Amino acid sequence: MTGLTADSWALLIAATLNAGTVVALASLGLLINERSGVVNLGAEGMMLVAAIAGFATVVHTGSDWAGFAAGALAGAGMAALFGVLVIWLNTNQYATGLALSLFGAGLSAFAGIKYTQEKLPERPHFDIPVLSDIPFVGPAFFKHHPLVYIAIVLAIGMTWFLMRSRAGLVLRAVGESPESAHALGYRVRPIRLAAVMAGGALCGLAGAFISLSYTPLWVEGMVAGKGWIALALTTFATWRPARVLLGAYLFGGVTMLQFQMQGQGIQIASQWLTMLPYVATIVVLVLISRNPTWIRINMPASLGKPFHPGA
Repeated sequence: MTGLTADSWALLIAATLNAGTVVALASLGLLINERSGVVNLGAEGMMLVAAIAGFATVVHTGSDWAGFAAGALAGAGMAALFGVLVIWLNTNQYATGLALSLFGAGLSAFAGIKYTQEKLPERPHFDIPVLSDIPFVGPAFFKHHPLVYIAIVLAIGMTWFLMRSRAGLVLRAVGESPESAHALGYRVRPIRLAAVMAGGALCGLAGAFISLSYTPLWVEGMVAGKGWIALALTTFATWRPARVLLGAYLFGGVTMLQFQMQGQGIQIASQWLTMLPYVATIVVLVLISRNPTWIRINMPASLGKPFHPGA
């Protein structure tokens, strides 16, 4: 790694931001879910359905923004289905989330059969005038898809929303004690459904970003576990948006590091290098889990628990 040039470092940083954006968007969505007290294990399935929805939309319309809208709507629609089941019908959140993930994987594989050989229109190139021309800094930070910057703005905005806005405080109250929020007159179930759908829309954006920008093609199972990583990052971040970004870029950096190591000719089996991002995530979670009190203090008190109004 010592042989890397300044240009190589710039490309590595740029690739890290791109890879991290996928996980950041999905993690921010799941964070909103969990702040309302709902655990959704279906991120992988939602991202896969959104990926094929976005890809198919761009193939037929030629519009990237229509593709991202389709991905967000697909994610929100699947999340709405999940929300009705767990919030109104009181099905088990964990089992329903796993079912959603499996359903999404199967649905995306079926819907994507005829799109495997399809190609997207020529991909647009983005850069911020003047800033993108600065040596090293420009290629590293100012030649990205707008969603890379939107993810950062979302994390900042979400921090303000949760900590400073009235709506955010109500959402947190629902996640901490839905019974108390209900007693104060707040409609817990619609609030939770809105949070679940907003989270699904962000997971949908993440899925569409994969098939339209990160790796612009459709391949069955192309999300490749990133939905599960996003789920783990919400715990890693102790349910704080800024820490989600940190964890997402850590994952992105380790993901890109494997390619750099291969390019440098380091003699390690490719399977070990592919495992690196996931092993790093597991190690971090193990280290965090050594202090259960810290997690308990930060975790929404009603996370994963059903709410029965009037019970």
